[in-house]
Amino acid sequence: MTDQAASQQAPSSYPCESCGARVEFAPGTNVLRCPYCGHEQQIAIAQRYVQEHRIEELATLPRKPVAQLTAHQYVCQKCGARTQSMSLSEACQFCGAPLVADPRATGQVVPEAVLPFALDNRAARDALRKWISSRWFAPSSLKKVTDAESTKGTYLPHWTYDSHTATRYTGARGEYYYVSESYTDSNGNRQTRQVRRTRWYPAAGEVRRFFDDVLVPATPRLGAKQLDQLAPWPLHQSVPYQPAFLAGYHTLRYEIEPEQGLNIAKGKMAEVIRGDIRRDIGGDEQRINWSDTQYAEIMYKLMLLPVWLANYLHGAKTYQVMINARSGEVIGQRPYSGAKIAAAITAGVLLLAAIITLIVIARQH
Repeated sequence: MTDQAASQQAPSSYPCESCGARVEFAPGTNVLRCPYCGHEQQIAIAQRYVQEHRIEELATLPRKPVAQLTAHQYVCQKCGARTQSMSLSEACQFCGAPLVADPRATGQVVPEAVLPFALDNRAARDALRKWISSRWFAPSSLKKVTDAESTKGTYLPHWTYDSHTATRYTGARGEYYYVSESYTDSNGNRQTRQVRRTRWYPAAGEVRRFFDDVLVPATPRLGAKQLDQLAPWPLHQSVPYQPAFLAGYHTLRYEIEPEQGLNIAKGKMAEVIRGDIRRDIGGDEQRINWSDTQYAEIMYKLMLLPVWLANYLHGAKTYQVMINARSGEVIGQRPYSGAKIAAAITAGVLLLAAIITLIVIARQH
């Protein structure tokens, strides 16, 4: 199949068996539901396990670099419209029918697993309202925001990595001891106090750890730190990838190559390994002078995680939040009330002044 033919391949079609409209995946279920007549069609879950793949397999895959990818041309099976998009799934711009591309025709690594949506649009909006009402130092007018300006169910691509690690290190273990020290106080009297010192001893050794499903966002369009805050994800509840779970939702292609993702994952592993080394060194303080980590049996997979992207308008400014479509966890932007913050600072200063006054009065008596 040529690149042009692949890019123009018709997307998966999901007609309603009752009325002929296009059905969409219903969050929290294993069915496709018609938004018009309510008819439900069962999704046949693939009879296979979610699998990791050896990192060495990447060199054998017929994939294109992200920089060379072109837009996929959708041919809507409902209205016949042709649209171009870099997304793996979305809605037809003309009739709203779900469009899901064949990932094998994209020139990228095919998703291995998907964690289906569990929260529908209404539940996402409820989570947003609850989050808004719980914000400290928020303007009072923010409480009046009762709905998001827009909410968009989006599957975000993530890489996961497994690896056995063995890390050799050298460093030092610090142990506290105390000595007596004489000094003259403010009244001219000689006093004695205990002063802490640290005695250092050389340390060396090796720590081992197995990392399972180290998660790395595969898109730079949303902040990695914010996406990390949506964790934890019930990855054990993911299912083998099937395009039906994407029907009615927007799905981003990955834009971070798996090799680049592995380097990010190794950075996350390094933070944990440093903690292991410190515990292995022991003592009261630790110094790590050198370390070298060997990785073995590195495995990877591409999976899709469900997020509601929501926007709400306040004070002529639009704020974006992300909602974990499994747990309801909300992370995002919010306005602050300068008046409330100033009032809190003033109250704190007055309380401190009152405490100082009471102490002075007590000493005078």
